[in-house]
Amino acid sequence: MSGNGNGSRYVGQRLRRKEDPPLITGKGVYTDDMTLPGMLYAAFVRSPESHARITSIETSAAAARDGIHAVLTAEDLDLAAGMPMAWVPPGVEINTPEHWPLARGEVKHVGQAVGVVLGEDKYAVVDATEDVVVEYDPLPVVVDPEAALEDGSPLVHEQFGTNRTHQWGLGSEDMDVAWQEADIVIERRIVNHRVHGAPIEPRACLAEYRAGYLTLWSTTQIPHLTRSFLAGSMQMSEDRIRVVAPDVGGAFGTKLNHYPEEAVACAAARRLGRPVKWTETRSEHMTTTTHGRDQIDRVKMGLKRDGTITGLHIDVLADLGAYYQLLTPIIPCFTAFVASGCYKIPRVRTDITGVFTNKFPTDATRGAGRPEATHVVEVMVEQAAAEIGIAPVDIRRKNFIPKEDFPAEVAVGVVYDSGDYHGTLDKLLEKIDFDELERERSELRERGIYRGIGYSTYMEICGLAPSRIVGPHGVGIQGGFWESAIVRVHPSGSVTVFTGTSPHGQGLDTSMAQIAADRPGTTPDVVEVIHGDTNTGPYGMGTYGSRSLAVGGESVARAAEKVQDKAKRIVAHMLEAAPEDIEVAGGKFTVRGSPDKGMTLAEVSGAAYIPENLPDGMEPGLEETTLYDPEHPAGSTSCATSLSTTAGRRSTPC
Repeated sequence: MSGNGNGSRYVGQRLRRKEDPPLITGKGVYTDDMTLPGMLYAAFVRSPESHARITSIETSAAAARDGIHAVLTAEDLDLAAGMPMAWVPPGVEINTPEHWPLARGEVKHVGQAVGVVLGEDKYAVVDATEDVVVEYDPLPVVVDPEAALEDGSPLVHEQFGTNRTHQWGLGSEDMDVAWQEADIVIERRIVNHRVHGAPIEPRACLAEYRAGYLTLWSTTQIPHLTRSFLAGSMQMSEDRIRVVAPDVGGAFGTKLNHYPEEAVACAAARRLGRPVKWTETRSEHMTTTTHGRDQIDRVKMGLKRDGTITGLHIDVLADLGAYYQLLTPIIPCFTAFVASGCYKIPRVRTDITGVFTNKFPTDATRGAGRPEATHVVEVMVEQAAAEIGIAPVDIRRKNFIPKEDFPAEVAVGVVYDSGDYHGTLDKLLEKIDFDELERERSELRERGIYRGIGYSTYMEICGLAPSRIVGPHGVGIQGGFWESAIVRVHPSGSVTVFTGTSPHGQGLDTSMAQIAADRPGTTPDVVEVIHGDTNTGPYGMGTYGSRSLAVGGESVARAAEKVQDKAKRIVAHMLEAAPEDIEVAGGKFTVRGSPDKGMTLAEVSGAAYIPENLPDGMEPGLEETTLYDPEHPAGSTSCATSLSTTAGRRSTPC
């Protein structure tokens, strides 16, 4: 691995992952592995009803069981606020219901928690929940989002007088021009059904309150944000709250939330003076951890006879469930930001209507609104190709954004930073023998078996940011989407990286060590990456929206470059050279043209911490901080094909 003037030796190289040895040898530390002295276990009493008034809760039988310390309901929790929702859209009226960790007065969906049992044995508390007698007065239920908007529909929240949550739109105002310019206009109703992330590790949390200080260990993607939310609901200074995300076994967006169970565990730990741990069952995970998608899209596309797309309008009906999680109403809006897909469409508009139903809330799950856009656009492109009699590959090629247009601003105002959609499709076609597939398809058709060949070419804006774009659309998570990093070189020459992102399986310990090692000319094995603990490093925004490396990694890179710059100035001063003549190569800072004159990072850091001979005005130490907020989101692209086989009937790809 040869170096260059910037010391890039490890980024892009294959390395054994630094985080794997403890994980594959069973020495990782997950939340459910933890046990504290005096710890109590929590089990939740959950509603079997989709919608009902709570007329009474009888807890005495459960409380009388051996080893049960308390049975708490909503009135027993000393919380100043309910669950947070972070979307404040300018100029948009949005109906926002109170959402308390334990139900108050009514339940709105199956699985909503109405009480919690706390005891010494994790199985006994589950048994004790069956002794909590809750009397329900069932109310009318609505689970179909289209029916929820009809006159006379049951209302999820009576106080709003409607099940409509809000309306929001983005894109071209002159869509009539697109239809006038078109030779043909096609319309479709496309359903993107409700899904679940289902990571390997379910959610879990452990709360300890001691001497006025609260510590929460949780399977979370957002430890710093969770600390801020707890400060509000617990009415505590953030300095007295510590949130730790230890090893986390996957998330897919489902752990991008501050959940009711975390708030209850913290409130119960403070009330009882004992640590409280809760680990969800898989059935709890499927019913009371965020769901995704659940959109009905009515789509209109205009085309010329040669296949040129003149316009695209997507009318989204988004089933948001009964309450809001952290980002519930904004997730369908991400569909609008990538509604153009890979295509150069002159006029694009998305209109979104949110609706309450008696289901668990939707939120960020596996792509958060962007796969929904790909689904819509690619189905429409396939349907359009069939409608006008053009090959699916050809209609894509005709409408792709040319690579020479990048960075390209699309009709909705988003800038795509890079892409080569024609090249990606060409590479796919090189890998597949379509003549052979066509031969097989013809043979199968004679036997009544119909085989379809489908394509999907997509782009996705990743690295959820920048604040200047997302913020004006109302996403108010602590005011920004930047990410933080500290790169600290110790006197010995070893390096510690503190990152505000909090991984859950992406291998960030390795990738960030590579980034941090290259700039100051060291090796990844001496770089320690610290994350997921609010008591270390600066405030961080967390891991979601494919932002860990695009934003968090760039923040590390920029902090490491600041370290490199300072180190070069120290070396130049000590070796009597110009800073611009210092380069990083072979693990050393050397003078260009005089490789025998150089210093290792350990020698540089020693000089920085024992400041006997530093440049005038330079502060001691070798440590730098960056809060990086990108100019544009990062774009990624891919192309795929799939085969579908149907016996006895023809299939329709819609």
